[in-house]
Amino acid sequence: MGEEEGMVTHVVKNTANDKNNPKLTLLPLIAVIFYEVSGGPFGVEDSVKAGGGPLLSLLGFLIFPLFWSIPEALITAELATSFPQNGGYVIWISSAFGPFWGFQEGFWKWFSGVMDNALYPVLFLDYLKRSMPIFNHLIARIPALLGITVSLTYLNYRGLHIVGFSTVVLASFSLLPFLVMGILSIPRIRPRRWIAVDFKKVEWRGYFNTMFWNLNYWDKASTLAGEVEDPSRTFPKALLGAVLLVVLAYIIPLLAGTGALNTNPSEWSDGYFAEAGMLIGSLWLKWWIQAAAAMSNMGLFEAEMSSDAFQLLGMSEMGMLPSIFASRSKYGTPTISILCSATGVIFLSWMTFQEIVEFLNFLYSVGMLLEFAAFIKLRIKKPDLHRPYKIPFQTVGATVLCLPPALLLLFVMYLASIKTFIVSGSVIILGLFFYPAIVHAKEKKWCHFNTREQLNDLQDRSAAAFELDQVAADDASLSLLGHTEKVQDSKTLSQEISTAD
Repeated sequence: MGEEEGMVTHVVKNTANDKNNPKLTLLPLIAVIFYEVSGGPFGVEDSVKAGGGPLLSLLGFLIFPLFWSIPEALITAELATSFPQNGGYVIWISSAFGPFWGFQEGFWKWFSGVMDNALYPVLFLDYLKRSMPIFNHLIARIPALLGITVSLTYLNYRGLHIVGFSTVVLASFSLLPFLVMGILSIPRIRPRRWIAVDFKKVEWRGYFNTMFWNLNYWDKASTLAGEVEDPSRTFPKALLGAVLLVVLAYIIPLLAGTGALNTNPSEWSDGYFAEAGMLIGSLWLKWWIQAAAAMSNMGLFEAEMSSDAFQLLGMSEMGMLPSIFASRSKYGTPTISILCSATGVIFLSWMTFQEIVEFLNFLYSVGMLLEFAAFIKLRIKKPDLHRPYKIPFQTVGATVLCLPPALLLLFVMYLASIKTFIVSGSVIILGLFFYPAIVHAKEKKWCHFNTREQLNDLQDRSAAAFELDQVAADDASLSLLGHTEKVQDSKTLSQEISTAD
């Protein structure tokens, strides 16, 4: 096995750690995926304004999931259950195209994730300042921003099971006021308002970026696959549940707000759901929605940071980053990886909301195109790879499944501004230089990396645990438009997963 092959060899952690580090089960995983993708309808208001009325917004959140969310969720389900270890898409790309491109994918996705996470402490304060104007002033805003980031980072440090539990509670609290608003709006709804649109006022760049941002990141939870209990059975079910939850979380509030109120589309901007709640219910509903928005941003931060940190841990276990990134606290969390992600959040929080959205959309699109290519190549290159969940299409059908979302990705990139091309291009170029620099540091032994022998030893010790997981998968009945394949010999499976050309 060559040096590059050793870098893409990945590890299933020793079963002894499982007793000390509780795994994510189905309901917490649904909540984590929900917050990776959505977090609630906060931020979808701009789609009404950019779409020139309710029609394009409602159609977008009904049609986009069919061409984007569902294909991405299906592909994530197949690849995450085939490679059920921390690192997610980094492992998929490395297995298909080698460690160089696996590293690039990891760098792009981590950078876009940190940019995305920089939004949430800022949005938290933006909702809070509506009731507490003091947070409009830097003397109060900066300490609060740092305090929120440090506090939420500490929750990540305390353990992924705590993150999973907290996201379940936050999701329930964040969505309940919109269910109440939907019920209260029924007597006032006029269906004709839903079909209003003024194409002269449609702002297509803002519309597509808003849609894309609110419906992406389905693959993000794959970086936590090694922390999920029985991933081959839990992941497909969790993705199906999250898809339904996200769509309903957008459609119900939009139907209620746009159908019950005769307002100008220009009034629909970030935070307008709070005003809609006051008009439909009363002041108490406005306050509830504002509090729910603040709590939702906390959940978004927790889910995003967990995925970013465990991605770095997975890359370290593969030998792509120094081994210090794989070091775990007594709670089983990757301490250095969490601190690295938190530092990135603090340094990027000075950017504006629209700038961050456009930058991260561009980098995310580049990474997703590579994931689709890896998905198709693995179907061709490794047809016998054990796939506990498999999309029920042959290679041609799987390729066709990737075409609509790939075209959407290209269109979103086409709409990007010159500034976005420059910033995102600089990040991509930086990644191209980072990889040879890390390889050189590894060869010179400037810092410690996981060695080929250590990785193989850990992999051998995990064979029994992996076999138990596959037996459970064989008994599972997966419901996400697919089926469960028969289990192969565990040693053969380990070889298939760890082999890279």
